[in-house]
Amino acid sequence: MSSGSPLEVAPVNAAPPDLLARYRAGEPRALARAVTLAEAGLPGARPLLRAARERAGHATGLGVTGSPGSGKSTLTDALIATLREQGQRVAVLAVDPSSPYSGGAILGDRIRMLRWHADRGVFVRSLASRGALGGLSARTMSVLALLEGAGDDRSGFDWVILETVGVGQSEVDIAAACDHTLLVLTPAGGDGVQAFKAGIMEIADVIAVNKADLPGADRTVRELMAAQGLGAHDEHTWFAPIHKTIAAKGEGIPALIDAVQAHRVHLGESGLRARREARAEFEVRSLVQERLHRRAREVSHDLYARVAAGELDAEAAADELLGSL
Repeated sequence: MSSGSPLEVAPVNAAPPDLLARYRAGEPRALARAVTLAEAGLPGARPLLRAARERAGHATGLGVTGSPGSGKSTLTDALIATLREQGQRVAVLAVDPSSPYSGGAILGDRIRMLRWHADRGVFVRSLASRGALGGLSARTMSVLALLEGAGDDRSGFDWVILETVGVGQSEVDIAAACDHTLLVLTPAGGDGVQAFKAGIMEIADVIAVNKADLPGADRTVRELMAAQGLGAHDEHTWFAPIHKTIAAKGEGIPALIDAVQAHRVHLGESGLRARREARAEFEVRSLVQERLHRRAREVSHDLYARVAAGELDAEAAADELLGSL
């Protein structure tokens, strides 16, 4: 698992002059520095992002989402193992909950994946969610682009996996961030019914019923299959394949990878292009929202206090803020 040293995590104002060449060559430390620049939103990341998009589309982007405790991190680790056995190079971006004190990522996912630290074919990086309800921060998209565009055809990644926080019913942004979405559920707790009620089923391209050695796995599969038939569909509708997995034992993982690849064939070039255009829209919109929020904090002054005191209604306050921007 390649990542930056602690010294490289500190924000810097500009990229070193040779960073772009090193990034294009697939050097792990250069990628780690590039990710740091992008996460901080510094200008030094822009030439790197332009270079990344020159190589866009070579990697398979897989989003892994699901309810807390469903075993997403263990499943991601099992995916890495199977893909490495197949000779694939893998990058993982794990979006962790933000620390309430530092605002940084709680590096739980990277700790779980320490066994890959010596494998140059694996790169794992954690990002803080920064309170994003959809599980993604505004900078996640830029970091994903850097992972997908790193290196060349020999040193670049074949798969880029995005694993999100796991915030249940709010976790739908991932469908706009990746080529394919893997929804991870468990037999316990009525996950299948809850996923249907929350609308999360709609974002799933592949479904894993993880911890399938627990009681109720077959019932959960039946519930999910029944739920899929309730929505509007025609002969072109993709019904997400449902696979039972035991990630801790590596069981069922090859079938998940095959299902993702089958979905890629189903989408075709036009489908992938449409998803990536929607992703570009999501990225731009996220950055616009981030800048608006930052600017609003700078110019609001006593605006919120006036709303709280009843001196100004919220609509008028919003108009005032937008006018000042």
